[in-house]
Amino acid sequence: MRTPHVLLATTAALAAAVVPLPANATTTVPAPGTYYLQSATTGLDAADNAGAVEQHRPKGDEDHQQWRLAASGSSYVLESTDATGSCLGRSGDQARTVACTDSDAAWELTPVGADRHTLKAPGAERYLTVADKPSGATYPAQLAIGASGTLATWYLTPVAPATNPMPPQDRRTLDQVTFLTAHNAYANGVDGGFAPPFVNLVPNQTRGIDRQLADGVRGFMLDIHQTPDGAILCHNSCTLVSRPVALWVDLQRMVDFLETHPDQFVTVFLEDYVDPEVLRSELARVNGLSDVLYRPDRTGVRQNGWPKMADLIAAGQRLLIFTDHSRSADESAGLTRDSFGVMYQREWTVENYWSMGSGLGSSDWSCYSRWYDANTNIPLTRTEPGFRPLFVMNHFRDAAIAGTASTDNTKLADRARRFCLPAARKKPNFLAVDHYDLGDPASAVTELNTYTYP
Repeated sequence: MRTPHVLLATTAALAAAVVPLPANATTTVPAPGTYYLQSATTGLDAADNAGAVEQHRPKGDEDHQQWRLAASGSSYVLESTDATGSCLGRSGDQARTVACTDSDAAWELTPVGADRHTLKAPGAERYLTVADKPSGATYPAQLAIGASGTLATWYLTPVAPATNPMPPQDRRTLDQVTFLTAHNAYANGVDGGFAPPFVNLVPNQTRGIDRQLADGVRGFMLDIHQTPDGAILCHNSCTLVSRPVALWVDLQRMVDFLETHPDQFVTVFLEDYVDPEVLRSELARVNGLSDVLYRPDRTGVRQNGWPKMADLIAAGQRLLIFTDHSRSADESAGLTRDSFGVMYQREWTVENYWSMGSGLGSSDWSCYSRWYDANTNIPLTRTEPGFRPLFVMNHFRDAAIAGTASTDNTKLADRARRFCLPAARKKPNFLAVDHYDLGDPASAVTELNTYTYP
């Protein structure tokens, strides 16, 4: 299980900000229709909470977050889809719902680049805005009426967006493709031990890495811990774990698979608790790793976007490794992981929060960044000029109970389409599940690979 741990403050370059206008960005007011109103700073949605308009975790049609945009004279109104005649409006310095006929429901809607807009009270320099962030806390829930600026920029994200057909194999780029991903792929009870007694009775997967590869799994989430034997695959700790597997062993399985399947691409996500020197030594044990390792940091991805899959395959660059470790901590230690080919995940991806709830009972389908707290703000909506991060969509619970996972996996495509795709304003690239062999999550991958998000 990808358990939460303290995240260090990320660099300002990763924070949401108004960016230069990409070539395909919208420069006009969106057409009338139903939208989510998302903060360009936090990625959270404007929601009606008993008359107060607050920013909430994106939750599809379950939390009064959908607004119907319509022209009203020379201005616009945003009517709640859950309360006819009730519109997003103003009351003093707070955002409130008001009658759609009220003058405080009218907004001047102005594009400000990169699909972003401002909502301004007609005839006044008063904008819908996220309130200032208090020290040591996240941004307040209650939305405010205040000055212009970065906090007052918004996305209008269609509830039912238009999509484009998936390009042919030789033209599709890495960020257009979705891969089936095994959460805690090592915790399978087949390849070796992964947890102390009793805990190992609830594996996240029930098939070994070789079988996962044969079954079409192409993303692998692995937890590594440091022991005298190197970087070892264990959950939480390697204490009392019988026959744990070393990281290099599973990586060797993947490299061997890629050598015999030259048209395939694999991605590894490390929940990483080892020193950089230990990880570098572990990778050095993998025969053929350098022949297939993909280095996006050396190929202009941040300036030009992700390459075509066909080009990666032709170049033999077909294994991408991410770490969730902190760059700043590594810089303090004097050795960064990307110096030997392991990319810092928070620089290249966005990822939703890791749990839908406990192993039993109802689930929470809200889709919001796992990297949003008092010190870190990397919204799912993050983009940069010319570059769109890959989107890791987690779809699992605290405990990997097979029956629950089977049911959840049948709902994967629905959650991706209705909740997570609009929350991130991008299609998931990695669908991470427990018990990938139950509930047919591969069908969700197939469905997502029929189209691209604008």
